[in-house]
This record gives sequence, C-alpha cells and structure tokens, in this order.
Amino acid sequence: MVGRIGVLFVCMGNICRSPLAEGVFRHRVEQAGLTRMIQIDSAGTHGYHLGARPDPRAQAAAARRRYDLSRLRARQVTRQDIEVFDYVLAMDLDNLTYLNSLGSPDHSHKPRLFLDYGSNVDLREVPDPYYGPEEGFELVLDLAEDASRGLLTDIQRRLGALQSGGR
Repeated sequence: MVGRIGVLFVCMGNICRSPLAEGVFRHRVEQAGLTRMIQIDSAGTHGYHLGARPDPRAQAAAARRRYDLSRLRARQVTRQDIEVFDYVLAMDLDNLTYLNSLGSPDHSHKPRLFLDYGSNVDLREVPDPYYGPEEGFELVLDLAEDASRGLLTDIQRRLGALQSGGR
C-alpha cells in the first residue's frame, strides 16, 4: 500500500475468523495511534457470504470485549489483494494454500498464517467456530488478541525502519 502498511486477514467465508481478527487488530492499531499508518481489511477465499455482516455469534462475542464489527461486510479475496497488501494473513493452512495459488511469485512472501505472530507455539491455525458452540468464538478472540500483539510489534519495527530510512 502506498504510504501505508496494509494488513488483510483471510478465512473461508469472511464472517467469523477474519472479521474477528480485523476487529481486534483495528482496536489495537487505534490504541497505538497508528490508524493513519495502517490499512486493515478482511476477506474470504470463498464467496459464500458476499455482502453479509459477520456471523451474529461473532458480533456478540466481539461486542462483549468491546470490539465493533458492525461496519464489516464479507467480500472475496482477489489477486490484487495479494499485490497491494503488505501482510496477507490466513487463518488456516487451507486458506494459506489458496492465497499462495492466487499470488504471483513476486508476492509469494506475503501470505502467512496469522498465528505466526502469536505466542502459542503449539497452535498454527485459528479453528473455524462456525459449526461449533459459541465458546469457539471466544477462543478465536483469545487467539486474535495474542497474535495481534505480535503483529503490531512487527509492524511498529517495520515503521521504525521506514522512518529511519532503512528497509
């Protein structure tokens, strides 16, 4: 992204995991005073829910922790997203594989697992809560809060290097 660092969160339908990750990360970025420096979005690898709001259970879980998902609408990830966003973060290995198939070799370094930024070394994937109990949405939030801390730290280092003239 020109002049800003772009972060895209990606899951399958863009109504559960990636909107939760977007909401958590957006909140962290706002708290850090970096809203002008970081562009945040989410998308799904499949177009099942285009234009839909996040799952009501995701919205309720997010609201309990004071994250607002009300403005978010599902959309499908595009090849251009891989080119434009600096961080393209998949919630699981299946979505990571899809993202890698979309992008050109020039951008193959961008798609990564979101939990690569988390502190839990035993978990690599954010489990999909869609078909499970409501507690699954709480787990997604726990994981998103943890990984968002690491992601923001990484971006702050990157911004510091850019501001000091390095890359």
